[in-house]
Amino acid sequence: MTSAHIFQQWSAILFVVVLAITGECLIAAGMRGLGDLDRFRTRPGLAGYLGPVRAVLSNPLFLIGALCMALNFFAMLYTLSIAPLSLAAPAIASLTYIGNTVAAKFFLHENID
Repeated sequence: MTSAHIFQQWSAILFVVVLAITGECLIAAGMRGLGDLDRFRTRPGLAGYLGPVRAVLSNPLFLIGALCMALNFFAMLYTLSIAPLSLAAPAIASLTYIGNTVAAKFFLHENID
Protein backbone atom coordinates (compact mmCIF):
# COMPACT_ATOMS: atom_id res chain seq x y z
CA MET A 1 0.00 0.00 0.00
CA THR A 2 1.46 3.34 -1.04
CA SER A 3 1.56 6.45 1.07
CA ALA A 4 -0.74 8.18 -1.44
CA HIS A 5 -3.36 5.48 -0.87
CA ILE A 6 -3.06 5.82 2.90
CA PHE A 7 -3.39 9.60 2.57
CA GLN A 8 -6.50 9.15 0.42
CA GLN A 9 -8.05 6.79 3.00
CA TRP A 10 -7.42 9.13 5.93
CA SER A 11 -8.57 12.18 3.95
CA ALA A 12 -11.85 10.42 3.21
CA ILE A 13 -12.22 9.38 6.87
CA LEU A 14 -11.61 12.93 8.07
CA PHE A 15 -14.08 14.31 5.50
CA VAL A 16 -16.76 11.95 6.80
CA VAL A 17 -16.01 13.00 10.38
CA VAL A 18 -16.16 16.72 9.59
CA LEU A 19 -19.47 16.32 7.74
CA ALA A 20 -20.95 14.31 10.63
CA ILE A 21 -19.88 16.81 13.28
CA THR A 22 -21.05 19.79 11.21
CA GLY A 23 -24.39 18.20 10.42
CA GLU A 24 -25.11 17.13 13.98
CA CYS A 25 -24.16 20.52 15.43
CA LEU A 26 -26.27 22.41 12.89
CA ILE A 27 -29.28 20.17 13.50
CA ALA A 28 -28.87 20.56 17.27
CA ALA A 29 -28.55 24.34 16.98
CA GLY A 30 -31.58 24.53 14.68
CA MET A 31 -33.74 22.44 16.98
CA ARG A 32 -32.57 24.38 20.02
CA GLY A 33 -33.51 27.60 18.24
CA LEU A 34 -37.02 26.30 17.63
CA GLY A 35 -37.57 25.38 21.26
CA ASP A 36 -40.60 23.34 22.29
CA LEU A 37 -42.35 22.04 19.19
CA ASP A 38 -45.70 21.83 20.97
CA ARG A 39 -46.11 25.57 20.56
CA PHE A 40 -46.29 25.04 16.78
CA ARG A 41 -49.26 22.70 17.02
CA THR A 42 -52.15 24.52 15.44
CA ARG A 43 -54.89 21.88 15.62
CA PRO A 44 -55.65 18.82 17.70
CA GLY A 45 -55.04 15.33 16.40
CA LEU A 46 -52.88 14.23 13.53
CA ALA A 47 -53.36 17.49 11.61
CA GLY A 48 -51.76 19.33 14.53
CA TYR A 49 -48.39 17.81 13.66
CA LEU A 50 -48.18 19.78 10.42
CA GLY A 51 -47.19 22.94 12.32
CA PRO A 52 -44.11 21.39 13.97
CA VAL A 53 -43.11 19.65 10.75
CA ARG A 54 -43.41 22.93 8.85
CA ALA A 55 -41.38 24.74 11.51
CA VAL A 56 -38.57 22.18 11.37
CA LEU A 57 -38.48 22.00 7.58
CA SER A 58 -38.33 25.79 7.27
CA ASN A 59 -35.40 26.12 9.70
CA PRO A 60 -32.24 26.90 7.67
CA LEU A 61 -29.84 25.45 10.26
CA PHE A 62 -31.77 22.20 10.30
CA LEU A 63 -31.86 22.01 6.50
CA ILE A 64 -28.13 22.67 6.09
CA GLY A 65 -27.41 20.14 8.84
CA ALA A 66 -29.60 17.54 7.13
CA LEU A 67 -27.78 18.21 3.85
CA CYS A 68 -24.45 17.67 5.63
CA MET A 69 -25.74 14.38 7.03
CA ALA A 70 -26.88 13.26 3.57
CA LEU A 71 -23.47 14.13 2.13
CA ASN A 72 -21.93 12.31 5.09
CA PHE A 73 -23.78 9.14 4.11
CA PHE A 74 -22.44 9.19 0.56
CA ALA A 75 -18.94 10.15 1.72
CA MET A 76 -19.01 7.19 4.09
CA LEU A 77 -19.99 4.87 1.22
CA TYR A 78 -17.01 6.15 -0.75
CA THR A 79 -14.72 5.79 2.26
CA LEU A 80 -15.80 2.20 2.79
CA SER A 81 -15.03 1.49 -0.85
CA ILE A 82 -11.40 2.63 -0.53
CA ALA A 83 -10.55 1.80 3.09
CA PRO A 84 -10.84 -1.46 5.00
CA LEU A 85 -13.85 -1.66 7.31
CA SER A 86 -11.54 -2.55 10.21
CA LEU A 87 -9.89 0.87 9.81
CA ALA A 88 -12.74 3.10 8.65
CA ALA A 89 -15.50 2.13 11.10
CA PRO A 90 -13.55 2.55 14.36
CA ALA A 91 -11.77 5.68 13.11
CA ILE A 92 -14.98 7.38 12.00
CA ALA A 93 -16.86 6.39 15.16
CA SER A 94 -14.18 7.47 17.62
CA LEU A 95 -13.22 10.71 15.86
CA THR A 96 -16.87 11.69 15.46
CA TYR A 97 -17.53 10.99 19.14
CA ILE A 98 -14.57 13.13 20.23
CA GLY A 99 -15.33 15.84 17.68
CA ASN A 100 -18.98 16.07 18.73
CA THR A 101 -17.92 16.54 22.34
CA VAL A 102 -15.50 19.33 21.46
CA ALA A 103 -17.99 21.00 19.11
CA ALA A 104 -20.76 20.80 21.72
CA LYS A 105 -18.51 22.57 24.21
CA PHE A 106 -17.26 25.37 21.96
CA PHE A 107 -20.05 25.93 19.41
CA LEU A 108 -23.18 24.91 21.30
CA HIS A 109 -21.84 26.08 24.69
CA GLU A 110 -22.89 22.87 26.42
CA ASN A 111 -21.57 21.87 29.82
CA ILE A 112 -19.15 18.99 29.31
CA ASP A 113 -17.94 17.01 32.31
